[in-house]
Amino acid sequence: MHSAVALSEQNLVLGRYRPLRPLGSGGSGSVWLARDEHAGREVALKVVAREGKAGLRAEREVEAATRLRHPRCLRALALARDERHVYVAYPYVAGRTLREELRGGGLDDWRAVEAAAQVLEALAHAHGKGVVHRDVKPANVMVEAGDELSVRLLDFGLAQLDHADTLTAAGDVPGTLAYIAPERLGGGEATGAADVWSVGVLLWEALAGRHPFWAVSPLETARRVEQGARELAELRPDLPRELCRAVDRMLALEPRKRPSARQCVQLLRAVEERRGHRERAVTSPATLKERAPHAALAAAFAGGTTLLLPFFPGGWPLLLGAFAGVLALASPRLGLAAALAAPLLPLGNVSLGLALAYVPLALLWLALFAGDARSGLLFASGPLLAPLGLLPVAACVATRARGGLRRSATALAAVAATVVVAAAAGSRLALTGEPAPDAGGVGPAEGPVATLAAGLGALWSRPSLLAAGVVLAVAAALAPHAQARGLWGVASWGAGLVAVLLLLPLAWAGAAPAALSTAGAVWLAAALLAYPLVRRG
Repeated sequence: MHSAVALSEQNLVLGRYRPLRPLGSGGSGSVWLARDEHAGREVALKVVAREGKAGLRAEREVEAATRLRHPRCLRALALARDERHVYVAYPYVAGRTLREELRGGGLDDWRAVEAAAQVLEALAHAHGKGVVHRDVKPANVMVEAGDELSVRLLDFGLAQLDHADTLTAAGDVPGTLAYIAPERLGGGEATGAADVWSVGVLLWEALAGRHPFWAVSPLETARRVEQGARELAELRPDLPRELCRAVDRMLALEPRKRPSARQCVQLLRAVEERRGHRERAVTSPATLKERAPHAALAAAFAGGTTLLLPFFPGGWPLLLGAFAGVLALASPRLGLAAALAAPLLPLGNVSLGLALAYVPLALLWLALFAGDARSGLLFASGPLLAPLGLLPVAACVATRARGGLRRSATALAAVAATVVVAAAAGSRLALTGEPAPDAGGVGPAEGPVATLAAGLGALWSRPSLLAAGVVLAVAAALAPHAQARGLWGVASWGAGLVAVLLLLPLAWAGAAPAALSTAGAVWLAAALLAYPLVRRG
């Protein structure tokens, strides 16, 4: 049992701190929410074993914190010891770590940029005081609860202080491997440039939706770090070029080529300021170019769904499509909301239950893509690609979304959309060529539960296509990892996807997809994934 687990509300720690509940734990100790009975306030109480490096690092953390007087640096309130433990009290900050925010999709692009700028402000102050953090990572950044974004940089336990012992043995590289700068892996000195690299990794990860270097094997992770990150613009060409260049400079392999933390703050603030001007001037060419694909999909989705389900007077599908497209140019989120709302009345005209079943699905989709609105309609590529025999390319299109969950959901929804369109048009299904499920099985008076049951039953009657949707969802999630392994990784991804799509229907004795067109579509998708790698050389 971890020693910190024994803390109890009935016993004051050091005669002062009343433990309330654990906030988290790690290899060397735990952090508890506690009540400081002397000061009458809540604190975060860090408890670590006194013996070994853990206790020394806790004391080093306090020593570093005493030098820092910055609102973005979490200062230690008190340090105390007993026979077994070292205790450090900090102000309690309600919120979540940046790691939790990234996993939960709580940060859109510009909140991530602002969070990175605030971390860099803290580091600029620390570097000016002779303190190098050496362990900057999302788990060590706290995002405070509230409407305004405010972050605190935590855990200076591995900090390097000028004229101080490093607390590390020869060859020991403290910190978290995936965020460590390449010069430190080679045994180089920890400088402020290494902290800038770590923030660059953090920001690249937040904007790209995946880590630039992470691998299952630590050796492979280290190899990728030493090779450097891909240019951010290759994965996010929709971002401002100034932002991509700033992140790329932070991830320069040579430390001397990286801007200082203070210079990085200036770069990111300048990008934010220009972005503010662009938002006020929506008609600027850069903004229109960034939002045009999303606007086109919004127009196609709103107009296409209202055309497939006639309800409005003649000409309304075109008007609704144009409205959704223009709104998407002005605001990607509003354009996404308008496009998703367009089918509601036509569906209600077919069946009230159908409309009521659609509402929670649309709201769930809107919530999932609130932080990545310009990717929210990529699933509409499914019905556009399917008539050309290119449905597997939807797995490649889905990689434009940020995060594995969004990529998988996009690919699965692309397949589902092709089924809906085929059912409404009375055509055959993509990949398998089977007849589409009967669209007339839902009566006007059916409730939402019965409607959902009928829809799921129709999908279940085509298990081979349902399985293909799951396969494409998995392929979309794995595609960035295949890209990270180079051309051989992309080739393996394509070969595996071809094999699974061709062999999977045999499990249900279902209709097999056309081998030649399916293989061609998959290899086209693989070629699109490989193109940035070839261009980069």
